[in-house]
Amino acid sequence: MITAAAVLVCLVLGALAVFQAFLVLGAPLGRFAWGGQHRVLPVALRIGSVVSIVIYALIAGVVLARADLVSPGVSEAILRTATWVVTGYFFLGIGLNLASRSRPERAVMTPTVALLCALCAVVALG
Repeated sequence: MITAAAVLVCLVLGALAVFQAFLVLGAPLGRFAWGGQHRVLPVALRIGSVVSIVIYALIAGVVLARADLVSPGVSEAILRTATWVVTGYFFLGIGLNLASRSRPERAVMTPTVALLCALCAVVALG
């Protein structure tokens, strides 16, 4: 169950990374991200999308390490704490996406982040 949850987290994060890459490249998908105020993101938000991709990669590493699918080189205690921090990050993300003024962002990103939160909790409890 933990392995499946970790793999699903990585698949969803991969899809989100592709989405963010499209935003970086100027795709008119801004209504689904960053509050939905821009159809095509300005430079500052494109940089934010690049940072998001890096964060997704770090999160994937934490989740894969906690599921024992990669060797992280850090203690189990640090890994356990990091996994709960990631779970909390996604939990906060649920509220932030619910508060978005963008209906498309609320409709797509809220359930996506809720799924990531639940899956990360499964991994964290494992």
